Amino acid sequence: MSEHLLFLTGKLAEKQLHSILEKMQPDFEYTVHQLGLKVAALMTTDMIARRLKDSFGADRIIIPGRCRGDVDALSTMLGLPIERGPDELKDLPMYFGKEAHHYDLNSYSVKIFAEIVDAPNISVEEVVKRAHYYKKNGADVIDIGCLPSTAFPHLEDIIQALKQAGFLVSIDSLDDNDLLRGGKAGADYLLSLHESSLWIADEVAATPIIIPEKHEDLASLDRVIRILQARNRHFIVDPILDPLHFGFTNSLVRYHEVRKNHPDIEMMMGVGNITELTHADTVGMNALLLGICSELSINHILATEVSKHACRAIKEADLARRIMYAAKTNETLPKHIDPGLMALHEPSPFPYPLQEIKELADQITDPSFRIQTSCEGLHIFNRDGFYSATDPFDLYPKLHVEQDGGHAFYLGVELGRAQIAWQLGKRFTQDQALNWGCATEDLETTVDLHSFKPAGTTLQK
Repeated sequence: MSEHLLFLTGKLAEKQLHSILEKMQPDFEYTVHQLGLKVAALMTTDMIARRLKDSFGADRIIIPGRCRGDVDALSTMLGLPIERGPDELKDLPMYFGKEAHHYDLNSYSVKIFAEIVDAPNISVEEVVKRAHYYKKNGADVIDIGCLPSTAFPHLEDIIQALKQAGFLVSIDSLDDNDLLRGGKAGADYLLSLHESSLWIADEVAATPIIIPEKHEDLASLDRVIRILQARNRHFIVDPILDPLHFGFTNSLVRYHEVRKNHPDIEMMMGVGNITELTHADTVGMNALLLGICSELSINHILATEVSKHACRAIKEADLARRIMYAAKTNETLPKHIDPGLMALHEPSPFPYPLQEIKELADQITDPSFRIQTSCEGLHIFNRDGFYSATDPFDLYPKLHVEQDGGHAFYLGVELGRAQIAWQLGKRFTQDQALNWGCATEDLETTVDLHSFKPAGTTLQK
């Protein structure tokens, strides 16, 4: 016997919900029940508790995605499982379909080494502060970068302060003395040793990360690998990722060759040579680079946030490694796992075509403005009219809000968001900030538009 679902909705969305469910041809039975309110998005769990008098024999209740309140308490009171559906009705097929599979993003295989490149020039306190920031964004190891021909008298103090704060630490230098000092001070990893400096690994307990003696000399890597394997010493190999137009493609071939010749060794990729040295949005670069790491079982990356355009690189890499791990372990494409890497675009930016928006507008009987977007542009409507444009300034003369500054300000903010969303191909939902995925900082507080929005400007279906 198939499961019976009860969908709760409002008057404006009832017809559309029936239509979507009919087209879905779901493998469950269902009942659609509207609770006597016009706008489904304004529904609350307290309202449901007061108004729902019959569960219609349902096994599970689906409520609007924007329904506010304590769902668990309502479920206990009604004695039925209750869950929020998607924010938009048009997303119901995805919500119930294969693409709605919920992936576990708690697991990953790649460790992120976050480099503080100018450590010799900043204080111990500042290094520890940055380390906490990087750790919050996903870093597993704090990499202390040394600078050529630059004195580093507080190197030991930095490493000891980080260790006391509970961090894993690596020291990053091509100077033998820096590496030796860092290892003796308690660093967990040494970046980078090669055939001529391998003796340092005999002096300290830190894990060596080895590179070719000369840039493309894989034979020297092979010799060091054999030496360290003979000593039963843990190590990581970095064949060196080169910047675009300076050997990038050849360096990918090197990574592939090293993995083919040494299927079981640990490897590292310095992704900063691409994210830092390419003026393009880093979120896509991180997705692709972490995908390459996933395919080649490269379980360590070195990431940096030096350039202003790369200021979220560690946070992006953290999400990318989780998505790629989920895709690999579930033997699926890295699609529909998590939207956080889609900062500029979305897979379904315009859920409603213009004709459906007009049909919704025909049902409106109040003066409140609704704003929606379609492929054709921006649309704002209430009982008095339906207006479309691609530039919000073209709409202003038609809205007649010159005498109401608060109302005009609110509509200006929302239409500005709608224009940005339409231009980029992003989802716009009135009264909600645009979603930029992991490309923005998490805000400690959010602005409540309702706190200053004048009456008569409500959205939502």
